[in-house]
Amino acid sequence: MSEQSAAVVESIVRQHCKTLHLPTLGSQSVRLATEAIKGKQSHMEYLEALLAAEVEERERRTVERRIREAHLPKVKTLEDFDFSQAPTISAAQIRDLAEGGYIDRAEPVVLTGDCGTGKTHLATALCVAACRQRRRARFTTATALVNEFVEARQDNRVSRLLSRWFRYELVAIDEVGYVPLADVGAEFLYQVVSERTERAALVITTNLGFSEWTQVFANARLCKAMVDRVTDRAHIIDTGKESYRFRRTLESRKRKSKTAGRDGSHE
Repeated sequence: MSEQSAAVVESIVRQHCKTLHLPTLGSQSVRLATEAIKGKQSHMEYLEALLAAEVEERERRTVERRIREAHLPKVKTLEDFDFSQAPTISAAQIRDLAEGGYIDRAEPVVLTGDCGTGKTHLATALCVAACRQRRRARFTTATALVNEFVEARQDNRVSRLLSRWFRYELVAIDEVGYVPLADVGAEFLYQVVSERTERAALVITTNLGFSEWTQVFANARLCKAMVDRVTDRAHIIDTGKESYRFRRTLESRKRKSKTAGRDGSHE
């Protein structure tokens, strides 16, 4: 086949792939064909390599879309988490959770500890792990979730919104306890949690012990019902009291101070 004929065929193949919505197959066909000729591969081996490239790229795009749709405050992974700085957290337990079994079993995960101890990082990382498994995850704060439902109530969209939140395979609610909730807000949060109980996975982060949740939920009966649902079959992980962020800041300042001291000694 002449170079001109090959170029025409390549153009036609790319157009067919575009029509069939197979962009990777179109872009990789020539390169993989060249490799197939050099490796003396059969037609079927070439086709398998070509389809595998398309599937791999689609899976990569799906994961990227899942992560984007999760509305994470920042993409953080377990690989980024320094377990050596968090002695109360079991790395084995967190990595086991990241495998996703708790999602299949619709079990809650509660991360409880003081500010700066890694709760949000771990909740985010579990969402990322779920997205990598091509699951639908959604991250929010307790305040943002409540505000969304308050706005929906004004337009009579609460039932529709509740259904949408239930469709996520994993919902992570951050900062439960940071801001007291008005009665209507507490009821909306309870609805979301209640709808997912034993039916869909939930991750919650809180800076309060469960006995202190009355600071968030003024209605004692509602508070008790919320704690019951959140803790039933839950993986409760204590992230500790010493702020990892604060300790990291101090260590950074010490390093800068030492560097400045050494630089000054050479003047």
